[in-house]
Amino acid sequence: MNIPSELKYTKDHEWINIEGDIATVGITDFAQGELGDIVYVEVETVDETLAQDEVFGSVEAVKTVSDLFIPLSGEIIEFNESLEDAPEKVNTDPYGDGWMVKIRINEPAQVDDLLSDADYKALIGA
Repeated sequence: MNIPSELKYTKDHEWINIEGDIATVGITDFAQGELGDIVYVEVETVDETLAQDEVFGSVEAVKTVSDLFIPLSGEIIEFNESLEDAPEKVNTDPYGDGWMVKIRINEPAQVDDLLSDADYKALIGA
C-alpha cells in the first residue's frame, strides 16, 4: 500500500499536498482499495468557500457512494475535470492523476490537525 511521506492525511482517508496557500486533495490508496472500482466523482462546490469537514462532493463506486469531506477550510478553486471522463484514475493513480480538488487555504493553523504518514499508517493498521 502506497502512503507517501510528504503528504498529510485525514481520518476520512483523504490526502493533502500543500504548496503555499494551495492544497491539492484526493482519496488515499487505502480508500480507493476499500471502495473498489470508482465509476463517478461529483464535485459541485467549485468557487465555494467551505468550513473544515464540510462535504465538498462524493465518489461513487460500483457498490457504494461516499461523501468527500474538505480537510481544510478554504475556497475550492479547481476540480480535476479529467475525472468526469476517466474516474478510474482515482483507482489507478490516487496520488497523481486521480487528485480531486484544489483549495485555497484560509486557516493555515488547521494543517497542524492533519495526520502524518506514520499517524495514518497507524490508523489503518499498515
